Amino acid sequence: MLFRVALAVAVLVIFVYGLVDVIRTEGRLTRGISKPAWIIVQIILPVLGAILWLLIGRPRGTAQPRPSYPHPTAPDDDPDFLRNLEARRRTQAEAERLKKLKDELDAKAKDADRKPRHDTDEHDTDGLK
Repeated sequence: MLFRVALAVAVLVIFVYGLVDVIRTEGRLTRGISKPAWIIVQIILPVLGAILWLLIGRPRGTAQPRPSYPHPTAPDDDPDFLRNLEARRRTQAEAERLKKLKDELDAKAKDADRKPRHDTDEHDTDGLK
C-alpha cells in the first residue's frame, strides 16, 4: 500500500516538474519539437513525456540566458522618458505663464471696475446735444 502511494506521488511530482519546466522554457530554446508539442506530449504521456523532455527537449547548458530588456534600465537612460519629461516641463511652464497672464488680466479688469467712470450725459456741458 505504501509503495503504491509513493509511486503515485513520484509520478505526480515528475509530471508536474516536467510540465512546469516546459511551460517556463522559452519556445525558441526547446529542442526536437515545438513548445506546444512538448506540452501535449507531457499531458498525453505524463511520466514518459517528462523523461523525454528532460533527456531530449530541454535546452542544454547550465547557465540560463539573462533576460534581455527591450527598454533601458534607468529612467535617465531612456530617451523617450527624457523627451516626455522635457515636454511636461514645457507644458507646465506654459500653463504657469498663461495663469499669470490671466491673473494680470483679471487684476486690470478689477482696477477698471473700481475707477469712477466719467459718464457723460446725453448732453454736453453746454447743454447742447
